[in-house]
Amino acid sequence: MSEPMSNRPSNPHDYHNRLDRVETRATLQSLGLSETPPEVDVNYPELGRPESPEFPEEYTLETATGLVPEEALEQIRSRKSIRSPNRTASRPISVDIEKDGLKDAGPSEFVTFKLNDPENPHNWSRFYRWYVTIIASLLVVCIAFGSSIVTGGLGLIEEKYNVSLEVAILTCSIMVCGFAVGPLLWSPLSEIIGRRPVYIISLLLYTIFKIPCALSPNIGGLLVCRFLCGVFSSSGLSLAGGTIADIWNIQERGMAIAFFAAAPYGGPVIGPIVCGWINIGTGRLDLFFWVNLAFAGAMLVFVGLIPETYAPVILKRRAAKLRKETGDTNIITEQEKVKLTFAEIAKTSLVRPITMILTEPVLDLMCMYIVLIYAMLYAFFFAYPVIFGELYNYNDGQIGLMFIPILIGAAFALVATPYCERMFKKVCEVRKPTPEDRLIGALIGAPFIPISLFILGATSYKGIIWVGPASSGIAFGFGMVLCYYSVNNYIIDSYQKYAASALAAKVFLRSGGGAAFPLFTTQMYDRLGLQWGSWLLAFIGVGMFFIPFGFYFLGAQLRAKLSKN
Repeated sequence: MSEPMSNRPSNPHDYHNRLDRVETRATLQSLGLSETPPEVDVNYPELGRPESPEFPEEYTLETATGLVPEEALEQIRSRKSIRSPNRTASRPISVDIEKDGLKDAGPSEFVTFKLNDPENPHNWSRFYRWYVTIIASLLVVCIAFGSSIVTGGLGLIEEKYNVSLEVAILTCSIMVCGFAVGPLLWSPLSEIIGRRPVYIISLLLYTIFKIPCALSPNIGGLLVCRFLCGVFSSSGLSLAGGTIADIWNIQERGMAIAFFAAAPYGGPVIGPIVCGWINIGTGRLDLFFWVNLAFAGAMLVFVGLIPETYAPVILKRRAAKLRKETGDTNIITEQEKVKLTFAEIAKTSLVRPITMILTEPVLDLMCMYIVLIYAMLYAFFFAYPVIFGELYNYNDGQIGLMFIPILIGAAFALVATPYCERMFKKVCEVRKPTPEDRLIGALIGAPFIPISLFILGATSYKGIIWVGPASSGIAFGFGMVLCYYSVNNYIIDSYQKYAASALAAKVFLRSGGGAAFPLFTTQMYDRLGLQWGSWLLAFIGVGMFFIPFGFYFLGAQLRAKLSKN
């Protein structure tokens, strides 16, 4: 790098005169670049991804110069190894370059992070990465809390808007429906403009739409605003996991994901606890939304202060800056070699997740397991008022306290998670890990889901002290977090190339289950009784219990036979 960047020759034939400012075949090989390209990283962007990336390490490799010539790559990797027969060699450069009226003048130079690059999230201090992890997890707690706040005052909704209980329950389900729709917009947008702008835009809209929720004069307005709140806030649900993956490598990621896994399940539990007592103390429905607005506004500030974490966008911005400074249009990221069209964006963000749902039995079974657990959690919000209201005549505030054991169980799961991570690291030391190695936590947690529901049904009698049914929440919270943490990692590792689409499919299905179950939970308990209402869910849990065990022992064969991606 002895020659200033501004003096860099624009003629591509002067390549050998520029070796002191870019990487060479020798320096790349010394950094461990092999002849065969590795599998793409989980955060390699799906949008604009070449059919066979020639430089999949671009977002994880650090080089001395930060520039890797395409010619040097081709000296290491033959055309046969980096290009498929169907790949076209002259696809247009991205819109960013074309906008400036510049044209491709020769072989590309791919931008990478430099050694010990401060903009590389993996180089941030461990303390700061845990800070980002906690903020991302709290954001999910905030969003999940917002979905369940109305369960602390369904009677207030019935009274204020003169509607039935079913319509009051719909105010919870409609926001969860928004969780299913939003990620189809926010996930691809984050790959184009980055995670931070998407967080700021969506959370600002989420915070603003809390105001009409609080002031809505009729139930129609409340339902519409709740749905939009679900759409806008779902950016946190769809991107927070990606943010955590941005800053942790695969060996360290598991523990961080465990904290994140507790958030979408622990967050909804706080809603009835807090708002149940607001209901008892004030009788004001609007105060539910003002409290939620304050929480969302605080999280908007904390999240907005975190720098961009998504490596492809960081490097794309750096490439644009270097092009502007040097006038060299060949400085790009590999993603920029492909011009994004609306059709390609729609195919990646809308069509692919749905296609995966329709064609991937492995993904469907694991997602259905997550759907079951998530749906059961939301079923608890409407089963507890029936059980504790009917048996003990508890008010909304007291019923909210019965959810605390679920949080205790989730905390126990976080204590157990380091054991699962140690087991995984031992596997990594011996051999290359498989996705099935991620299911250890699910094997531990899966039995606790049906056990908790059997306890809930067996203790739902008036003569039994309230501690009995309430304690079932400990088992449920423990199993719930361990299973979600394991299955989430399993899906990421199984569909690494299309992890974003697989997770979008998971969020879509999970939110659908969470929205549907509350709509019939109350009627189910009324028809079947307090015992069999819980036992029916328990027997379903027993049937689903075999999914993680089956995949742990037979997953590799099933994926090889059934998976198309």
